[in-house]
This record gives sequence, C-alpha cells and structure tokens, in this order.
Amino acid sequence: MILQAIDALNDQNGSNKSAISKYIESTYGDLPAGHTNLLSHHLNRMKESGDLLLVKNNYLRPGPDAPPKRGRGRPPKPKTTLPVDAVVSSPRPRGRPPKAPVAAAAAAAAKAAAGGLPRPRGRPPKKGGRPPADAPAVVGGVVKRGRGRPPKVKAPSPFAAVGFD
Repeated sequence: MILQAIDALNDQNGSNKSAISKYIESTYGDLPAGHTNLLSHHLNRMKESGDLLLVKNNYLRPGPDAPPKRGRGRPPKPKTTLPVDAVVSSPRPRGRPPKAPVAAAAAAAAKAAAGGLPRPRGRPPKKGGRPPADAPAVVGGVVKRGRGRPPKVKAPSPFAAVGFD
C-alpha cells in the first residue's frame, strides 16, 4: 500500500508521511485505530531495508541504478566453492577423540608395573600410618601432637580415692 501511494502521488521530491496516510485513507477507507502507528513502523522498516529513501522528511523509491543498501556490521566472507571432484570429509565427530594405541599400551604397562591393582578411593594416608589416639607420637625425643582435636581428659573421680569407683 505504501509503495502504491508513493507511485500514485508521483512527487518529484518524494511524499511525506501525512500525504501517504491521506492517500491510503482515501483509497482504502475503513482503517484500524492504530493506522498512524502502523504506517510509521512500516515506513521505518522499509527505510532500513532499503526499499525507500528518506530525503528531507520525504519518502521516495530508490532509482534502478542505486546501489543496494548494506546492512549493519561487517559483511560476511565470500564462501569458497569446492570442485565437484573433491572428496568432502565428514565433520569432526563429537566428544573426546580415542587414545592412540601406543598411549593405551603404555598406560596398561604402567598399571601392570604398579602391581595391577587399582588405586583405592580417596586421599592416601599419611606416611608412617596413624598412631592410636591415646598414644602420643614421639619423633627424635620430641612429643608430636596428632591431627585434629585432642581427646578430652577425664578428671579423676572423687569417689576413686575412697574406693567407690
């Protein structure tokens, strides 16, 4: 409708929004209440796409020799076409690629050298093991405390001195 209105008005300098609106109202008669908003929206969209040119608040159709309007941003790279005889390889498969056979053999040899048993879960124990909770660790004549909170020391019972323990 907008392009028909611009062609019918046939102004040298283009047609403004009110002239286009009046032509559409006179030609098509019954229009919705939001006609002016819709007209503004479509005029802006056609201007952005390059279907219309806006010159001094007048809309006109671009000439046949006008260059096409370029969109925003960087233009895409030209796509290279492959020759017909070229073999098209399949895209790379999803997921992690499998281990090389040499690496798998080396891992199996290392596992066999370690005793063949799988490693236990969790963090390995401290070297030397953990002494019992009640025995203090003596290293080089120095008493070392164990890990964690020390056990609660029980006070001697007053009945133990009398023999009622």
